[in-house]
Amino acid sequence: MEKHHNTHTVQRPYQCSHCDKAFSQYNNLIQHLNSHTNEKSFKCSHCDKTFSQKQTLVHHLRTHTGEKPHHCSQCNKTFSLKQNLVHHLSTHIGEKPYKCQHCKKVFAQKIYLTRHTRVHTGEKQHQCNSCEKNFLRKYELVSHLRTHTGEKPYQCNNCNKAFSENGHLRIHLRTHTGEKPYQCSHCDWAFSQKISLLKHMQKHTREKL
Repeated sequence: MEKHHNTHTVQRPYQCSHCDKAFSQYNNLIQHLNSHTNEKSFKCSHCDKTFSQKQTLVHHLRTHTGEKPHHCSQCNKTFSLKQNLVHHLSTHIGEKPYKCQHCKKVFAQKIYLTRHTRVHTGEKQHQCNSCEKNFLRKYELVSHLRTHTGEKPYQCNNCNKAFSENGHLRIHLRTHTGEKPYQCSHCDWAFSQKISLLKHMQKHTREKL
């Protein structure tokens, strides 16, 4: 009863001895203390990762289960974290409060501004552990790491070929479907890859010279 009463009166009698934070419940203080001691007592049942706080484990588990309990009231999108839903809602109201100091671009979410700013600063914070290469975006590092591991997670359902990148699989699938989405604007030729279209366009350019 005392625990429940504290949640309403916002009393925080449990003070952390390492920082200024205080808590209304003792078990919350215990979980917080783990962040100072680096003790990670909450273990994922699906992989080897461990966490210092139970809530962090709960969030992590959703990467395995695919659970997305936070629903957008404006569209059908769902999110695993509440903060991601809050950021998403700003795309509906058109609000873009984060402005780039280097150019005129504005963004709805701070994380997008942070990523964009690196284009100006040249900062590449994602480093490969196997070589000295650095990358601007995390997905670029993930893709690069496969050149070391040889991992090819994207497999064609029509044959046995596998690819390190999803884009390479999409291009390969066109050999099965016959799709040629890149149409020449000067003639009737069409191509399955953009690079093939660009090479073809050079022929037209030489014809005009």
